[in-house]
Amino acid sequence: MLLFSSFFAHGADSARPRVKIETTKGEIVIELFPQAAPKTVANFLQYVNDGFYNGTIFQRVIRNFMIQGGGVTEDMAEKPTREPIPNEADNGRLNLVGTVAMARRPDPNSATSQFFINVKDNTALDFKNKSPYGWGYCVFGRVVSGMDVVKAIETTPTGMKDGVSDVPTTPIVMTKVSVFNAAQAGKAPAQKASAAPDTSNKTK
Repeated sequence: MLLFSSFFAHGADSARPRVKIETTKGEIVIELFPQAAPKTVANFLQYVNDGFYNGTIFQRVIRNFMIQGGGVTEDMAEKPTREPIPNEADNGRLNLVGTVAMARRPDPNSATSQFFINVKDNTALDFKNKSPYGWGYCVFGRVVSGMDVVKAIETTPTGMKDGVSDVPTTPIVMTKVSVFNAAQAGKAPAQKASAAPDTSNKTK
């Protein structure tokens, strides 16, 4: 069982940017790791500030694995993105439950806008080495509020849609994705058991 002791020991870092994902299932707040994954965080925040994620869905949901979204609309159309970014998975951050990582194609350096939230410790997704099969998936943040919403999304019924599997039968839409202002960040419910544990002891 994953314990939350490291989270309570380190707490939340108010200097880290936070993003609120408002969905049709509820709100999720994530804290980003700009020191560990500077290019990834900058890329993600640009998409957020551009309003890119508004109206996209969680289009790939697999129980006991992860929920993925950030680039597909309700009609299963992929939105055009900016150029891919370098893979920063070698930053010491692990794909633990509640962490947020970049989705990508087989090319290690192909991530654009889509991301996923781990709903279990997915060690198979961690960086192993700088080979095509060892790069892993870059962790760039963690859920600090709304893991109950993540679990609700994880357990939603899924099926095939337009030839794609693991799609929620009822669309789960990101209605608004925005950066918290300082006042909101200060009020975010950081020290709750529904938050993902901080792994600051590994890498900032």
